Amino acid sequence: MFVFGLFAQDMSSSTSSSLRIGVVGYGHLGQYLVQRILNEGAVLGLTLAFVWNRNSDKLKGLVPDDLILCDLSSFADRCCDVIVEVCHPQMVKDFGCHFLSQSHFMVGSPSALSDPDLNQQLRQAAQQYGRTLYIPSGALWGGQDIQRLNDSGGLKALFIRMAKHPSCFRLPGDVLSDWSEGEGRRVILRGSVAELCPLAPNNINTMAAAAIAAGTLGFSGVQGEIVSDTRLRDYHVVEVEVTGPDGFSVHTVRRNPAKLGAVTGIATYGSFWNSLLVCKGHGARIYLC
Repeated sequence: MFVFGLFAQDMSSSTSSSLRIGVVGYGHLGQYLVQRILNEGAVLGLTLAFVWNRNSDKLKGLVPDDLILCDLSSFADRCCDVIVEVCHPQMVKDFGCHFLSQSHFMVGSPSALSDPDLNQQLRQAAQQYGRTLYIPSGALWGGQDIQRLNDSGGLKALFIRMAKHPSCFRLPGDVLSDWSEGEGRRVILRGSVAELCPLAPNNINTMAAAAIAAGTLGFSGVQGEIVSDTRLRDYHVVEVEVTGPDGFSVHTVRRNPAKLGAVTGIATYGSFWNSLLVCKGHGARIYLC
């Protein structure tokens, strides 16, 4: 079952005071979210509670000193309403349940949930503490539609393909070390999302979000493909193929403008920001936003 039915401990003060946001990670996406909170938060009812980065020196001069959190284990002292992870799946494993014990938690690296034990632990923590585990849609188009089809019992199959210029991938080892300009299209990895997440944890969070939306299929049932294409110099491509009952199917193609070497497409930044604005408490469950 994708959704926990218990609703408890929503942020009762959310309509009368600012939501305090903690940001874990200060890469390109973390920088984007931090700056928007600092620039627009007062108008939107958001306050930055802390920013953490593995190298805290990187924050000096960019983030007010009183907002820099050097020791992540002391995050509870900052009394956050929502903590946003935008750095690495390992942080979800190390701190996810701890975050949920104190606040709602938006997981920017949902590939971490491909680990069935961690997935279950996070869901149980959300239920135990009455917090919401938020999964941002990111570059996934039609996630809520997939979820509705899934929840109605009509989702039969889901396939998602992600294609980028090879410079945009961050793959371990020598998986793509031999690419050269002009080689065109190359299928790098193909299989279930459960198989792909450990192989490319920083590159397939969109697939992971799809697997969470398709709860009856799960990470093992959703199929994916990662494609390197040297012709994709200006954008990333995400294709989603959904199969339902009685011959029903949907095929979407999303082109996300991106610079060479960029892991995250430009439109995904705005998508994450809009997801954050939704995180005002949706009960003790996992919630695609």
